Amino acid sequence: MLEVVMTTVTMPMLETYPQEINFDRRQLAEVIDTLTACSEACTACADACLSEPMVADLAKCIRTNLDCADICSATARVLSRHTGYDANISRTLLEACAMACQSCADECERHADMHEHCRICAQACRSCEQACRQLLSAMS
Repeated sequence: MLEVVMTTVTMPMLETYPQEINFDRRQLAEVIDTLTACSEACTACADACLSEPMVADLAKCIRTNLDCADICSATARVLSRHTGYDANISRTLLEACAMACQSCADECERHADMHEHCRICAQACRSCEQACRQLLSAMS
């Protein structure tokens, strides 16, 4: 049986940043990785929804998936930059991302009994929402 090991460059990159970072680097790396995974799950779920026979019934799910994917991706990119850091921007993005993840998870859960991709996506969104909220708490 093939074991899949996920590797990431997020933590090594954060470790090499030469200045102080206003976050715990390990927590920040985990959040960035969670954001990236959620974005990928949402993109894949939207694509899978487009392949379903009753695609019209999934229009809201597709839209919510794509919005969540974009917001997660943008948030991960902003959290990866530290020069000239602005806490207000990071906080606002994390709040928006948590909200997008909550909305996407709620929508995907409506279809999770019929579509496995929606169940997986909902789980990724719930994990991401929690990670965003935990980082927001750490910022306070």
